[in-house]
Amino acid sequence: MSTFTTRPEIQGTFGVVTSTHWIASAVGMRILEIGGNAFDAAAATGFVLQVVEPHLNGPGGDMPAIIHDAGTDRTEVICGQGSAPAGATIERYKSEGIDLIPGDGLLATVIPGAFDAWMVMLRDHGSLPLRDVLEPAIHYAEAGHPVLPRVSATIEGLGGFFKEHWPTSHATWLPGGSAPKAHTLFKNPALAETWKRLLTEAEAASGREAQIEAARATFYRGFIAEEIDTFLRETEAMDGSGQRHKGVMTGEDLAGWQASVEAPLTYDYHGWSVAKTGPWGQGPVLLQCLAILKKLDVGSLDPAGADFVHLVAETMKLAYADREVYYGDPDFAEVPMGQLLSDDYNAERRKLIGLQASYNLRPGTVPGFEDQRARTLAVIDALGVSETGVYEPTMAHLSERRGDTVHIDVIDRWGNMVSATPSGGWLQSSPVIPGLGFCLNSRAQMFLMTPGLPTSLAPGKRPRTTLTPSLASRDGKPMLAFGTPGGDQQDQWQLSLFLRLVHHEVNLQQAIDMPLFHTTHFPASFHPRKRAPGHLMVEENFGEAVLNSLRTRGHILDVAPPWSIGRLTAAKREADGLLKAAATPRLMQAYAIGR
Repeated sequence: MSTFTTRPEIQGTFGVVTSTHWIASAVGMRILEIGGNAFDAAAATGFVLQVVEPHLNGPGGDMPAIIHDAGTDRTEVICGQGSAPAGATIERYKSEGIDLIPGDGLLATVIPGAFDAWMVMLRDHGSLPLRDVLEPAIHYAEAGHPVLPRVSATIEGLGGFFKEHWPTSHATWLPGGSAPKAHTLFKNPALAETWKRLLTEAEAASGREAQIEAARATFYRGFIAEEIDTFLRETEAMDGSGQRHKGVMTGEDLAGWQASVEAPLTYDYHGWSVAKTGPWGQGPVLLQCLAILKKLDVGSLDPAGADFVHLVAETMKLAYADREVYYGDPDFAEVPMGQLLSDDYNAERRKLIGLQASYNLRPGTVPGFEDQRARTLAVIDALGVSETGVYEPTMAHLSERRGDTVHIDVIDRWGNMVSATPSGGWLQSSPVIPGLGFCLNSRAQMFLMTPGLPTSLAPGKRPRTTLTPSLASRDGKPMLAFGTPGGDQQDQWQLSLFLRLVHHEVNLQQAIDMPLFHTTHFPASFHPRKRAPGHLMVEENFGEAVLNSLRTRGHILDVAPPWSIGRLTAAKREADGLLKAAATPRLMQAYAIGR
C-alpha cells in the first residue's frame, strides 16, 4: 500500500462549513452562530466569495446546488444555471463571424442565475433576514479585503488588455492604474452600493419572504436589470475572436427567467446513494462511472496505486465520451439517462477497459440515437486535438488568465445540508458594468454551433455546465456533501475522493490529501473545445514507481508538482450527529471550519 497523510478532520456538533476561501468559511460559521441555518450560511458564504475571489466567480455568474432540508426530509437540486438569451441563435452568431463561441466577451453571456438561485434557497429554506445574509459581502466590498496573490497576479496579467479594450474593468480592478498588491486591502465600492441599494428596495416590503421576492424583482426587473440592459445595448467589447461584438441579452431576457427546483438524479453504489444534477450539467458522469465500476473489486486496489489510477481514468474516458454525445438540457433534447445508467449498458462499457490506455473517444451506441452519435463525433473531429492537456481549473502551474469556480459545503446541527458550486462572472469574463461593479458570465462558450445536437446553441436553452455539486446518503440518511472547482475535472477529482471514502478506511482529510489525477482525453467544455487523447495529469507525489507503471500502460503523463491538482472540500454528518469537515491544502486557500 502507498503511504499517505493521517491528518485529522475538523469535527463538531454545532455546524461545519467548507469553502475555497478562509474569510468566506468564517462568515458561514458566523451565520450559524447567530442562529442561521445551513441555507443562510451557504448563501452568505456565496456572496462573500463573489467579493474575495472575483477571478473565480461573481454576481453575474451561475450556481447549481444540491440541498437536503432536514425538516421536510427532502433532497432537491436548485438550478441557478441561466439559459441563453432570446437573441442567441446560431444564425445570429454566424452572421457575426462566430463559428466557435469565444471564452470571453459579451456574445458568450447567458442569463446570470446565481442570484436567483441563492434567493430561492433563502426563501424556501433559510431563516435569517436578507440583510444578515448580504451584510458580510457588503462589508468586504466597502471596507476592503486582503487580496489573494492569485487575484493580484490575474489582474496584473490582464492590466494591459483591460486598459486597451475593457476600460470599465481597468477602472474597477486597477484603481489608480496599477494592480492591487497581494495581501493589501482592495475595495469594490460600486458592488457595495449595488447590494446596499438592492437591500433598501427589498426592505420596503414587509416580511422576510416578501423582501426576498422584492430583491429578486430588483435584480431581474429593477435597476440591476436596467443597468445590464443599457450596458449591453451601448457596448461593443473585444473578445477571444479578435473582434468587438455587442451582446444579445436584453432586460426582457432577465425579466422572463427564474431559478428552478427539481429532483436530483441518483445512483446507488455499495450502500450509498449519490445525488447529482440532471444532464444539463456534467454531474451524471460521476454516476455513470460508478455504474461501470460497480461490479469491479475497487476495494482491493491500492487507492494511490497505478491499478487504481488506470482503472478510474479509463472509466472516466468512457463516461465523458457519453457526456459529449448524449447530455444537454432535457427541456430541449431527449437524453437517455435511463439507458446510460442501466446495468446492461454499463456491462458492455466495462468490457472496453483494457490493460492499456485508450487513445480513442468511444461513446456508446444507444438505439435510436445513432445519427446523433455520428454527427457529434464529426463535430468533435472538426474541433481537433491538442498536444497538451486542455484545462479550466485553478491550479498553480496553469495560466493566471483562466477563470474558474468556487465550492461550498455546509451542514448545521439540525442536519440541513448544502453542496453548492458557484462560478462564472469572473473578472476575466467580460467588461465590468460600471454602475454595478460586476461583469457577466461566459457560459455560452459551452454551446456548439452545429444545429440539432443536445448542446447546440438555442434561445432559452441551458448550456451543459461543468458545475457539479454532490450529496450522498448512506442507508437512506443524507451524510456527505462534497465538491470542487475545476471545470471538466470536477467530477474526476470527486470520483477519486468518493471511491477512496467508500472502499478504504480513510477519513475526509486523508482522502482529500491523497495524490490526485485527471484526464483531458475528451473534448473540453471551454473554448477552444479541444481534446488531448491519452493524456493523464498526475501529481508527482504518486511516486516514480506508480508514474513509470502508468507510462508502460500507454498513458501520456503530464506530471504536476505535488499538492497542485484539485481543490476538494467535503462535509459529513455521522449517524450519531457528529459533524466532520475537510478542505484541500492545495494552494493554501480552501478551509474547513466547525464547532
